[in-house]
Amino acid sequence: MKAFRARALTVAGSDSGGGAGIQADLKTFAALGVHGMCAITAITAQNTVGVYSVQDVNVEVIRSQIRVVVEDIGVDAVKTGMLHTSQIIDVVAEELSRLSKPIVVDPVMVAKSGAELLRQDAVKALIEKMLPISTVLTPNALEASKLAGFAVKTLEDAKKAAKVIAEMGPKAVVVKGGHIGAESSVDTLYYDGEFRTLESPRIDTKNTHGTGCVFASAIAAELAKGSDILNAILVAKQFVLNAIKNGISIGKGHGPVNPSAYVYEAAMKFEALECLKKAVRMLESNPAVANLIPETQSNIVMAIPYAESRYEVVAIPGRIVRQPWGVKASGCPEFGASQHVANVLLAVMEYDPNVRAAMNIRLGKDVLNATKDLALSVSRYDMRLVPEDVKKSEEMSVRWGISQAVKFCGEVPNIVYHEGDWGKEPMAVVFGKDAVEVATLVIKLAEMIK
Repeated sequence: MKAFRARALTVAGSDSGGGAGIQADLKTFAALGVHGMCAITAITAQNTVGVYSVQDVNVEVIRSQIRVVVEDIGVDAVKTGMLHTSQIIDVVAEELSRLSKPIVVDPVMVAKSGAELLRQDAVKALIEKMLPISTVLTPNALEASKLAGFAVKTLEDAKKAAKVIAEMGPKAVVVKGGHIGAESSVDTLYYDGEFRTLESPRIDTKNTHGTGCVFASAIAAELAKGSDILNAILVAKQFVLNAIKNGISIGKGHGPVNPSAYVYEAAMKFEALECLKKAVRMLESNPAVANLIPETQSNIVMAIPYAESRYEVVAIPGRIVRQPWGVKASGCPEFGASQHVANVLLAVMEYDPNVRAAMNIRLGKDVLNATKDLALSVSRYDMRLVPEDVKKSEEMSVRWGISQAVKFCGEVPNIVYHEGDWGKEPMAVVFGKDAVEVATLVIKLAEMIK
């Protein structure tokens, strides 16, 4: 028997550009393991630049969408987004008030492009009908200003507004800090008579379309799974931060955030981990590989696509060491377990993101001769020529060296080597599209030398 899956309903508008609205909500529900359903309130023609037209769905059709879903499938939590008119708000509030389920209200008023998504005459209906049935309300500073009746420009304003709005009915109010001037993005939560500040770094990106939708739908998803309000908000905060970090650069305007990154990253980490395990088994099963292990030992690493830090690169803690019978991994693969080889790989990925794996081996004439026999592309750089100001940082030195090697070769080669420097052992690094390809090349080199 299959396990029960939590069910979340989004009542919102459709974004033809796929970045916000029900499209963003359903992606978020899926990423968080919740079955998503929708009742579409409006059809918008929009892209990353603006909203060009809006067609409201007939209110009785909206009512019917909600009812048929509730009656047959059931609902564990609801998220509302664009409710364009007072008539739509009346119908939605009437239907949702019967559910006795958590309701997360994102009081969508204005699109990023400036287009009006809530008519001025509907603000009163939103306050009177939706706020009293809200479990969590998630206004940004501009929306909080309209609801509270005064400008929200500072964190103190946000606190004041959150409390004022909470008195209108919501159990919890989160005034989002994206539009409040501060070094970091600070959301203000008022819940159970207490204030909490939820801080996160500001990310320098224009790809923020759909941020509010993803945040509210992530809260709804967690509530649907049975989380309490505070934990649901905390999970949603981290989820939306990850979605912003992985925003998609498409179109000419504000690109969308990427709620699917949560699942994609986990899947890619698993794929990299399994591939590295297979590569290690290959290396350990061939005794000849021991002849390629340098004095400082080796490591084999593999990055997830578009990795930016060594914590997105899986490697062997303690490295791969020589044994009398061959080689042995010192530990189980972990992300962040390599510094040097991971930095080399990350530098190479800046030139070719399809090259996602690397392994360092010893350098010798026999190794270089074997690369010629195998017709491998090889490039080099001279560590003695690294600029003094660059030498202060290993990461910068590695980036400089790789840039020289790629420039010399015209592309990312199979192998990059250097002949060492004071206190630095000569070394070669083998590159490939994945860890198995790298292990295959290393084994071929070892067999050729043997």
